[in-house]
Amino acid sequence: MDNFNENDNVYDNYKEYYVVDFTNVKNYFDMHFIIRDSLDFPDYYGCNWDAFWDCLTDMITLDGQIHIEIIGLDIIKEKFDDSADMILKILKKFKHFGNSKYAEQIEIDIILGDNKISLS
Repeated sequence: MDNFNENDNVYDNYKEYYVVDFTNVKNYFDMHFIIRDSLDFPDYYGCNWDAFWDCLTDMITLDGQIHIEIIGLDIIKEKFDDSADMILKILKKFKHFGNSKYAEQIEIDIILGDNKISLS
């Protein structure tokens, strides 16, 4: 039995771990800047949903793990209703990219208050 060491990073199993925190989002473009900066997208990220999809799929490697945690999606829903739906739609599509070929490699969690919802 493995012993848990409190100094172990629980995300060491993931090659890439990202937190997208919308808690302090101010406007539509700020939302996209948060996405760009949090996911390490290139500076040329186009601040639109096609660019979001393109940059997400560029993150996939044959053996790498991706774990994305989204905080404050409820704030996006409140401020930019359709954008929250679009983020979820794209993230679900990303999870099953390539006929779910990478589904085991991609983990996406939505944090709402004290609750964590994993996209499947």
